[in-house]
Amino acid sequence: MVRKLRRLPKVLTKSFRKEYYQQPGTLPGTIIIDEDAEYPTIFLIDYNQTNFIRQQIATPEECVNYLDTESISWVDVQGLGNRDILQSLGNVFDLHPLVLEDVVNMAERPKIEDFDDQLLIIARMVVPKEKTCGFYSEQVSLVLGKNYLLTVQEEPEHDCFEAVRVRIEKGKGIIRKQGTDYLAYALLDAIIDGFFPVLELYGERIEELEEEVIVKPTPQTLQQIYQIRRELLQLRRAIWPQRDAINSLIRDSGELISDEVRIYLRDCYDHVVQVMDMVETYRELASGLMDVYLSAVSNKMNEIMKVLTVVSSIFIPLTFVAGIYGMNFNTEKSPYNMPELNWYWGYPICLALMGVIALGLLFFFWRRGWLSNSVTVKRD
Repeated sequence: MVRKLRRLPKVLTKSFRKEYYQQPGTLPGTIIIDEDAEYPTIFLIDYNQTNFIRQQIATPEECVNYLDTESISWVDVQGLGNRDILQSLGNVFDLHPLVLEDVVNMAERPKIEDFDDQLLIIARMVVPKEKTCGFYSEQVSLVLGKNYLLTVQEEPEHDCFEAVRVRIEKGKGIIRKQGTDYLAYALLDAIIDGFFPVLELYGERIEELEEEVIVKPTPQTLQQIYQIRRELLQLRRAIWPQRDAINSLIRDSGELISDEVRIYLRDCYDHVVQVMDMVETYRELASGLMDVYLSAVSNKMNEIMKVLTVVSSIFIPLTFVAGIYGMNFNTEKSPYNMPELNWYWGYPICLALMGVIALGLLFFFWRRGWLSNSVTVKRD
């Protein structure tokens, strides 16, 4: 009996797409369908230099006739919510059971696996959220054959391939003059380029937090910095293994990848390295923001303590004066009699003396610079 997948705690996956893992002891090649998975939608794009077909099909068997032609066939499956369709997909494309397992189970690390007549490429795609700083992350699997390319996406609404579809439909560039290896490169390049809009949002958010941390830090600011650090760590985990995967695709992908396409893949590799550098830079900035936040809170506390210390220092001599005159020793026969207690102007003179002492201390503190801000931050 197939066991259900165990979800990670919601606290750990609040901002990210949930990942699922098989229970220990599950048979190799087992297909596990998540109960929340979308019903599969299958699109077929078949093209050459002169002809173009784009249509939605109901079952994988409808694309069999296109797989035997010399044209390029791109079968895009969006959604994993039907076991029969996925099994049929494996039969039509003659997928190894372990390949089908890797394609369907959404917890795989980006990688490249070379079979004799097929090449499995697993990548991680991110799409920015529309209204908030965050992203959707999902696995995209590509099965590259001689004249066909099978792509399997986790959800239909998160997609970054539309620009590639438009290029194929309108014949822009050289994509319709190339083979399936160039199509696979175009999709991988779209996946990698999809990281840049996400990172741009994080760059803008970090700039806003820098201003907030310096001007008015709050506990919510610290929470946002911590959340950004966690999400950047998720981005790092998504992009880091894709560098190794693309490097392996350039060097050890066999005959399915031509030498000309390998040159394009080098450019894709450069984009991956650029994304990694940006992720690491933003992670360092986020860590620095946390240090700045702690320093700002500490400085604010020091300012508060300084004010309280100044107030206490002013009232200490006043309390001393009031304490002496509050003893009320007025014994006429005592040699230690306080004659000021009988003065007509004693009380106002005492108040005036206390005021002079307070003003004198304030003037002293001001001349020493203890009443001004200890840290002055200038921003360009």
